[in-house]
Amino acid sequence: MPTYIAPVEDMMFLFEKLKNNKHYNEIEKYKEVSSELVKNILEEAAKINQNIILPLAKSGDENPTVLENGVVRTPPGYKEAYTKYIEDGWTSLSCDPKYGGQGMPKTVSAFFDEMLSSASLSFKLYSELSIGAYNCISHHATDDIKNKYLPKMVEGKWSGTMCLTEPVCGTDLGLLKTKATEQSDGTYKLSGQKIFITSGDQDLTENIVHLVIARASDSPNGTKGISLFLVPKFLVKDDGSIGSRNGVSTGSIENKMGIKGSATCVLNFDDAVGYMIGPKNKGLNAMFTMMNLERIVVGIQGLGISEIAYQNSLNYAKERKQGKANNSKLSDGADFILEHADIKKSLLNMKSIIEGERALCFWLSQQTEVSLNHQDKKVRQEASDFVSLMTPVVKTMFTDMGMEITSEAMQVHGGYGYTKDQGIEQLYRDNRITPIYEGTNSIQAADLVFRKLVNKNGDIIKKYLDMMKNDCKIENDNMKFFVKELDYHIKILSNFTDWIKEKVQKSKDDASAACNDYLKTLGFVSIAYAWVKVLEVSFKDYNNNKNFYEDKIQTANFYFKRVLPRAESHFKIATTGSDYIMKFKFI
Repeated sequence: MPTYIAPVEDMMFLFEKLKNNKHYNEIEKYKEVSSELVKNILEEAAKINQNIILPLAKSGDENPTVLENGVVRTPPGYKEAYTKYIEDGWTSLSCDPKYGGQGMPKTVSAFFDEMLSSASLSFKLYSELSIGAYNCISHHATDDIKNKYLPKMVEGKWSGTMCLTEPVCGTDLGLLKTKATEQSDGTYKLSGQKIFITSGDQDLTENIVHLVIARASDSPNGTKGISLFLVPKFLVKDDGSIGSRNGVSTGSIENKMGIKGSATCVLNFDDAVGYMIGPKNKGLNAMFTMMNLERIVVGIQGLGISEIAYQNSLNYAKERKQGKANNSKLSDGADFILEHADIKKSLLNMKSIIEGERALCFWLSQQTEVSLNHQDKKVRQEASDFVSLMTPVVKTMFTDMGMEITSEAMQVHGGYGYTKDQGIEQLYRDNRITPIYEGTNSIQAADLVFRKLVNKNGDIIKKYLDMMKNDCKIENDNMKFFVKELDYHIKILSNFTDWIKEKVQKSKDDASAACNDYLKTLGFVSIAYAWVKVLEVSFKDYNNNKNFYEDKIQTANFYFKRVLPRAESHFKIATTGSDYIMKFKFI
């Protein structure tokens, strides 16, 4: 079984030293969130993840969820762990105190999300969608619904799901068939089937709050006729107590490649009572509140799994002896594989990507909080645009890099990595879903190129490029190499942006064929930008913690020399166009 030590020191470094975000620091309610408080939270989070949740990863993989007589049974140990999990208040970490939450910022909850993803992604998924459902309900539901459902969801006694996909529609939600018929009392009766519903049923919580998109019987076809409904597994009485079973049942659970401890369900709705959330025919607008935040969290899943894969690869490389390294000082016997240049390169590749991603994620968490809580509407809107721009980048880059890193981790372990004993192959299998669900990564790339670069608020990508350029104006001799490399790659990204904007207007095939490459270029450059912020602090405070900051500087050095150049290759590949692709005829 893999081991795991939560990277609390690195997380606290980001929280304490990368706070120089003016607008984030202006949010009044977070001024009392001290470093001491955050450190205490993260240390307690580390304990529960390392000691209680980590063992569930293997348990869930070897003893997957099962459907017995219409009831979904979670793996051994899940119930006990979940009880402890909600007793300690982890479901309430980032929720509004009005409903029993702790009110911590996403700069803190994102760290917890990463730890939980490292420990056991399957277990995490039972509460993750609950937070997404909580956010959607808190933004769009009536006060009566909020007061009735949110306290129990925040407490963790009730969970939530997101029900979009159907047998006939995945990405193209306009094809959905689930119908909602209005009743005389203002409720709706929903009928239809939803598939691939994460945590669609389980035996951990007293009730499950399904958020379901459906078409009202008098609504138009296509996405313009979609509404959102809250459909509880058990009806809730006026006093908040649980009533009779609703018309929701589990038809089957999927037999999956990974995340086997998570119940991925086919749900049947048979005249199930539902309550409309938000305006009629505006369901996708409300659901995207949940989906967009969830996409960032999925990116964090890739980061968390990458971290545990790296930790175990490093530990293995320190213990495994094989062959003679070129710089070996030993006269006989084998060297630790950590001494081999290729292995060290692999480990540095993992480390430089992971730490850069974590820094980028921290910046994005700050922007998210500004977009939600800053007093100035203009400031909120600019932050919201940056979050919108970077959401597909974080979702795609972190999960794609998660596949690269878990694959590389298996390679470091050699034959042992391919066996189940070490648990590394499970990390690869568990992570494989992350580039697929919540919108495949190709859909994310298309969304970035065709919808996010420019919107009604202006040229968002230009604002982002200008911000990076301004932040590159650093007067520090130690930073010259890094700033020069970032500036060079910003120019490449700028040229790529001009090219792809033109192709969006004149050649959709060229743009479509370049979407993934454009996203990767933006991703690699954005991680480099995050590294520059880390390096500023590292050189400034170097003498206060030499070992820590020297490690940061050398890790960044590898990223800028070995990883960042990949951005230019994506640019060169993409700008060859698409004619030779589209003219090819498959036999």
